Amino acid sequence: MAGAVFATRAGSAPDWRIPVLVYHRFAPTVVDSMTVRTASFENQLSVIRNRGLRVTPMGDLIARLQKPDALRDAKIISITADDGHRSVYSAMSPILAQARWPFTLFIYPSAISNASYALTWAQLREMHGSGLAAIGSHTFWHPNFKQEKKRLSPEAYRKFVQVQLVKSKQVLEQQLSTRVDWLAWPFGIYDDELIRMAEDAGYTAAFTIERRLVSPSDRMMALPRFLMTDADVGARFERLIGCS
Repeated sequence: MAGAVFATRAGSAPDWRIPVLVYHRFAPTVVDSMTVRTASFENQLSVIRNRGLRVTPMGDLIARLQKPDALRDAKIISITADDGHRSVYSAMSPILAQARWPFTLFIYPSAISNASYALTWAQLREMHGSGLAAIGSHTFWHPNFKQEKKRLSPEAYRKFVQVQLVKSKQVLEQQLSTRVDWLAWPFGIYDDELIRMAEDAGYTAAFTIERRLVSPSDRMMALPRFLMTDADVGARFERLIGCS
């Protein structure tokens, strides 16, 4: 079955698995491991289309995960992008807009309208205003929580994490007039303490970069995603998303 992969373990209920993709930046040529060429992106989208998968909004996926029966026979996939690179606006968004396919942007707002590589608030508002782009948090400035925990005292670390989680949510909600309930963990780093703090800050779902399909058995605050590379095309991409 394409998209929703059906698996059964002895003595367990059926387990429906859904691919969630995460991109970072796009360019005509590959300059690093997280750059995907536009041609490769279009190849991946062609596979999704040809396999009959439906690109679903993140809110729909999360709602289905809370009611696993809603995943039965669901040939769905979700698309996300982290950081807020300008190529999301110039390359990714126009391609998805043509197909009217939804996507989710996980943003660290300290860079927006500040860093030369980053989106502007106007660009974010335009994409969000299209009705296709949902907005999530990627903390305020994308720290490495493992390093910060070693550097800071326990009290200072907790205050630091709280600022990263709360300030990002507040700024995004204020700037974009939307509710921000979802979080992408910077560098995919999370633990039980971070999850508790994220829940206290008001997040209802969070995402990692663990390279596997999402299952109803996954923790809602640690949902896996496939970190996409330029090499993930053709048959390799089909295997990755459970279509072969």
